[in-house]
Amino acid sequence: MRRRDLLSLISLSLPPLLFDSPFRSLLHAAPAAGGEQDADVVIIGGGLGGCAAALAAARTGCRVVLTEETDWLGGQVSSQAVPPDEHYQIETSGCTASYRELRSAIREYYRQHMPLTAVAHGTKNLNPGGGSVSRICHEPRVAVAALYKLLGPHIASGNLTILLNHRPIAAQTDGDKVLNVTCQNHWTGEKIELSGTSFIDATETGELLPLTGTEYVTGFEAQSETNEPHAPAKAQPNNHQAATWCFPIQYIEGGDFTIPKPEQYDFWQAYVPPLKPAWPGKIFSWTYSNPSTLQPRTLAFDPQKEAAGWWLYRRIAAAKNFLPGAYPGSISLVNWPQNDYLEGNFYDVPGEEQQKHFHGAKQLSLSLMYWMQTEAPRPDGGTGWKGLRLCPEVSGTEDGLAKYPYIRESRRIRARFTVFEQHISKDARMQETGLDADEVKAAAFHDTVGVGSYRLDLHPSTEGDNYIDLASLPFEIPLGALIPQRMKNLYAGCKNLGVTHLSNGCYRLHPVEWNIGESAGMLAAHCHEQKCNGEAIHSSPEKLAAFQKRLEQSGVQLHW
Repeated sequence: MRRRDLLSLISLSLPPLLFDSPFRSLLHAAPAAGGEQDADVVIIGGGLGGCAAALAAARTGCRVVLTEETDWLGGQVSSQAVPPDEHYQIETSGCTASYRELRSAIREYYRQHMPLTAVAHGTKNLNPGGGSVSRICHEPRVAVAALYKLLGPHIASGNLTILLNHRPIAAQTDGDKVLNVTCQNHWTGEKIELSGTSFIDATETGELLPLTGTEYVTGFEAQSETNEPHAPAKAQPNNHQAATWCFPIQYIEGGDFTIPKPEQYDFWQAYVPPLKPAWPGKIFSWTYSNPSTLQPRTLAFDPQKEAAGWWLYRRIAAAKNFLPGAYPGSISLVNWPQNDYLEGNFYDVPGEEQQKHFHGAKQLSLSLMYWMQTEAPRPDGGTGWKGLRLCPEVSGTEDGLAKYPYIRESRRIRARFTVFEQHISKDARMQETGLDADEVKAAAFHDTVGVGSYRLDLHPSTEGDNYIDLASLPFEIPLGALIPQRMKNLYAGCKNLGVTHLSNGCYRLHPVEWNIGESAGMLAAHCHEQKCNGEAIHSSPEKLAAFQKRLEQSGVQLHW
């Protein structure tokens, strides 16, 4: 009866999935007695990589436990509220079959449960928000429902246990092997010890790496280590890409939704990003540094006309796609240079400093909202849009900000293989190969387990670098980048793989993170079945070929 009820729940509308209800407990199997639970694959972190890993492993019949620090699965696509950043071929190529399932589930949710116009309903490649950043800009809460649709059958079968509001606090190892990870419930304080054959770190900041003693790197590597053309002479471990506390906004003509003046508003209103080359002025401005040229660039902002520019860039709900009255106004997502936080890092710092930066990032975003409502210049010569409102019903929070900050750069494993700038940069590859721009390709990896495509895109950093934005080439994901140099049964499941500060700019986006997680989940399942570890598969041509064949059979594209 419980399984039948669960499957019915998954087909229902969104609110029962995301808010308190009698059905909520059906989504999470009870932990084993004594605060312990054993599984074949333990995945810590329920972002896109973690969900993809759980789906891949569960589909093989493995027993899987997936934990998530917040109460929403999906990471950057949901709790961080970032609509997908994807390449132009995404509808037909350059991602896994299961990632296409996720995108289809998002579109089908809108068709089945939302009051679309007839035109929008009949659009094959529906883009609910019509945002310019992606071909499928959508509300974060819909991604959560879509993920449960994919994962639901495995929850019902008992193969998958999901523990929300749990974060890792300790781990036990034996030499080069992880034995268990202890997680704590954020609300109750209760602890659970998770044991397994394989462990996947799919946390946003590589939390398992220090807990397990796995060697890792942070920040900007030295050129002497990587030979990357754009790396500095000396390593800068504390130099991280800016993090951003995103938030959705809606414009309702004639309304007044002005929030109270944030406590740090005066600081942020006067703030000039301390960067080299110099930022063009105050952070609260419609003018910013063009990422590719670093020259001043001005984009329009007009929520009344919904003109191209900042409003259209990440619009996640276009009112015109829905029946009249369904949405009192369109909704856009603020993930802009204006709320990139540069005053410090969110991990590998003392707890008090971390909380200071969390609070500061939230204050920056709230201050930006207040500035837009009260002081921002309008095209008509006036100032401020009082009709802008925060959307707590979209973000799932009381304050209207995302549940979790968008952290672009994680701790990264010291991997069996590391992807460098020169493997994927268009200019570097042209120089190395002597080929013209229309002939050159990214480096081919014999151990490829997936593909991706995105510019080598780094936001301003916490130690003063302005944008680093370079043309890249469609690339492959090497298996060696998912496997630590020493640890035998721990694998990277997201942007904590073997990349550098520079190459991370390509490997951190939605479809790539999903592919990384899916391949890590399949690797963990394969190792469990074969009674071996990832190093054994990676070092054997025969075993590697067999694993790659299995990936292809499951819908993972290995080459462009």
